[in-house]
Amino acid sequence: MTPSPPPLDSSLRWNDTVFSIFGVMTKTTQKATFSDRLGKPYSSTISSPPTCSKMEVGLSFFSGGQTVRFCGKYLFSAAGVTLLALLVILTGCTLGPIGTTKPLPATTSPLATTTAPPTTSPLPETDIPLTTPLAQRLEIPWSLAFLPDGSIIFTERPGRVRLIDAQGRLLPDPVLTISEVAARGEGGLLGITLHPDFARNGFIYVYYTYQSGGRLANKVVRFTLAGRTLSGGKAIIEDIPGATIHDGGRIKFGPDDLLYIGAGDAGVADLAQDKSSLAGKILRLKDDGSIPPDNPFPGSPVYSYGHRNPQGLAWDTQGRLWETEHGSSAHDEVNLIQPGKNYGWPVIRGEARVAGMEPPLIESGNDTWAPSGLTFLDGSLFFTGLRGQSLFRLNVANPQVFDRYLNGSFGRLRDVVVGPDKMLYVLTNNRDGRGSPRTGDDQIIRINPGKL
Repeated sequence: MTPSPPPLDSSLRWNDTVFSIFGVMTKTTQKATFSDRLGKPYSSTISSPPTCSKMEVGLSFFSGGQTVRFCGKYLFSAAGVTLLALLVILTGCTLGPIGTTKPLPATTSPLATTTAPPTTSPLPETDIPLTTPLAQRLEIPWSLAFLPDGSIIFTERPGRVRLIDAQGRLLPDPVLTISEVAARGEGGLLGITLHPDFARNGFIYVYYTYQSGGRLANKVVRFTLAGRTLSGGKAIIEDIPGATIHDGGRIKFGPDDLLYIGAGDAGVADLAQDKSSLAGKILRLKDDGSIPPDNPFPGSPVYSYGHRNPQGLAWDTQGRLWETEHGSSAHDEVNLIQPGKNYGWPVIRGEARVAGMEPPLIESGNDTWAPSGLTFLDGSLFFTGLRGQSLFRLNVANPQVFDRYLNGSFGRLRDVVVGPDKMLYVLTNNRDGRGSPRTGDDQIIRINPGKL
């Protein structure tokens, strides 16, 4: 196992590279290199700089749907002032107060809005900004998926399924509101995914929390999309233990065309080790809810167990399944999932070892990522952090290289998906009761990975 990198905090000695040309600061990227207890080097990148020191001057402007902030020693000169003025005139940038970050501009409507239509033809990657907000003023969006025509379907935790059409317009009305959803605590309408043969059958699957007698539970239900309406509603699996915490909720079809479901321990840690319970597991089913004959435990949907709160699932180009999982306060994990394996919760955490239990590939140590959505692109896993408020990248061929981007720039990040344009699409979750909402929250944001 690769040891976890230490937390990214003030104990690290950062080396800042700042270029100054006539008083105009170019983009600053912070890098840190440090070693684990075995002497193996780690490198980490944070793309947003810290607060400027007393000996530095900050410059910020809002452009292309993002805030750019610079820090560095300012060289006063007439040429510099002239160049800066020309930049403002030519680019239309809005300068904020020195050393501050200008917030996203407020929209006039209190309702959800779209802010950037998609391009009608592919743009060169260099012409696409680092970040572009696509939809704003959403209510706790949790998961998104792309339809074949390029439109985006996504869930909002209170129980709504929303659609951004192929022209980039957010439909004012949901395509479906599920009244059965019990949006309590971390529960509600969570994961969404398309059937592998969606173009033919129109099947869309959602995962949500509901009231079952005197308790909460989770289920997966299949609907059919026709035009701009979801209808039907066939239960694929029910009675996954639920609670106001640890509901899991991520669902995706794998390269084997089978449905994988991340189920949390519902706040009862021992259930994760009980193979007769659906809690604290990754489940695997056929598209109709039946159990595949090659599942590791005959007659059971359980694919792996010993999980606390799995919220990210993704496959690499070799067909290997990866998972992100919330630890208890810290010790968040990235795991390589194998059928029938026990991933240790609550018996082991972090770097602990017990025979018959799988350690994580990498874990957060005493830091907290609160990892959620997970996707794979160009040899790396990208995952979002809620409490970590960052987009993380892990090179699966060399997991000692671990990068952190957008640190705090958009607050809590819930999901990340690769779009058909090979851009990354992320959801913010600052209105979920644990964040600090900003102007425009919550949002769907497109990220150009080539500019990270």
